[in-house]
Parts: sequence; structure tokens; C-alpha cells
Amino acid sequence: MSELDEIKRRRMEQLQQQLAAQQQQGQNLQQIQQEQQMQQKYEEEKKNALRQILTPEARQRLANLRLTKPDFVSAIEMQLIQLAQAGRIKIPVSDATLKQILIQATGKKREIHITRK
Repeated sequence: MSELDEIKRRRMEQLQQQLAAQQQQGQNLQQIQQEQQMQQKYEEEKKNALRQILTPEARQRLANLRLTKPDFVSAIEMQLIQLAQAGRIKIPVSDATLKQILIQATGKKREIHITRK
């Protein structure tokens, strides 16, 4: 009888461990879903802020630039939002103004001159 009790006890422990593992996975899944929802909400708020700050032409320019330099565009968008919140730029930002901001942000490119002899 004690052998049967030992088998039952081990089986009960296994089931409890499996249940605990499933609960942990469920919590991890919920945490991942919450993070995704927060990221989605953040992106939506950023998109709405940029819609108010930029003209349609300027938004299109950023969308085109995002295809080649997504990190650079994200940094510029955050900078634009911060400048608008601080009241340091005139809203809405036109395409020409955005061009100037982009030129200033990229800095001067080094020009390479090759002299042939």
C-alpha cells in the first residue's frame, strides 16, 4: 500500500508542477500581450501627434525616408514632438521646414575629392 501511495504522491507532484508551469506560461503570455498593447497605443499616440504637427506633404516625406532610414526617422519624429510640446516650432511644420530640419540633423557630409596625376 505504501508503494501505491508513493506513486500517487509522485504523480500528484508532477501534475502540480505541470499546472504551475502552465500558469507561468499564461502569465508570460499575458505580459507579452500587455507590452504589445502598450507599444501599439504608444505608436497610435505618436501618429496622432505627428498628424497635428506635420502637413500631409511633410508626413509623406517622412514616410518615404522611413523606408531607407527607419531609426533616423524615429529620432526625428521624437524630436519634432518634443519641439512642438515645448512650443519651439511653428505648427504645422511644412515640407520646406522639414527639409531644413532633416538637413541640419544629418549634418555635413564629408566630400571626397580624388586628384589624378
